[in-house]
Amino acid sequence: MPVTFSLSFAKLILYYAACASCALAIRRFTRISEEPYRKILHLILIGSAFVLLYAFDTWQGAAIAAVVFAVIIFPVLSLAEHLKGYSKLLAERNGGEIKRSLVEVFGMFAATIALCWGLLGAKYLALAVILGWGLGDGAAALVGKAFGKHRLEGKYIDGKKSLEGSLAMFAVSFAAIITVLISHSALPWHGYIPVAAASAMVCAVVELHTKNGLDTLTCPAAALAVMLPLIHLWGGAI
Repeated sequence: MPVTFSLSFAKLILYYAACASCALAIRRFTRISEEPYRKILHLILIGSAFVLLYAFDTWQGAAIAAVVFAVIIFPVLSLAEHLKGYSKLLAERNGGEIKRSLVEVFGMFAATIALCWGLLGAKYLALAVILGWGLGDGAAALVGKAFGKHRLEGKYIDGKKSLEGSLAMFAVSFAAIITVLISHSALPWHGYIPVAAASAMVCAVVELHTKNGLDTLTCPAAALAVMLPLIHLWGGAI
């Protein structure tokens, strides 16, 4: 077990080393604007879910790896913050944003893996909710900033959100979730669309109303809360 875990954890480290090197090279040598670059970093984070879910043999190993990685990287980033140009290089909106996001994301990874893969024995559910939130959130930010003309305002709406961004989140979340469900034959054919649509809708609504960037936690939890009973309703196996 220790050897297997070490090899799998090494794959996680190599994944981040390779992806981070490519992302930093893009930032350094191209004229990429800030928002697309932030979404590249976002996609790197989301992509590591595949490593956790498929490079590790057990859910315990995957969940522990997520926690250990966050524990290791947090002090490293805390030290790096003192370097000149750090915030600009990583496109931080405010100080400490990157390290806080990493802790939130990997905490969510660990909890989702423990619940879906560990408790329910359904690894695909973890992938569905992570991709539903992660890819949808990235699409919402990009589309909202580039094409958002119809602003959504309200007491419980966080920041500057747009109808176009929310619709993009719904569409991409729906595509991600239904792809996972189909790939894992998780439902009878007639159950894919309503389950994916309801889960994606909840992701979009929760993201719209979640404040302080906590949609990292609220969207996957809300999607799973909807997905589980609907999968049972349509006769799917958890």
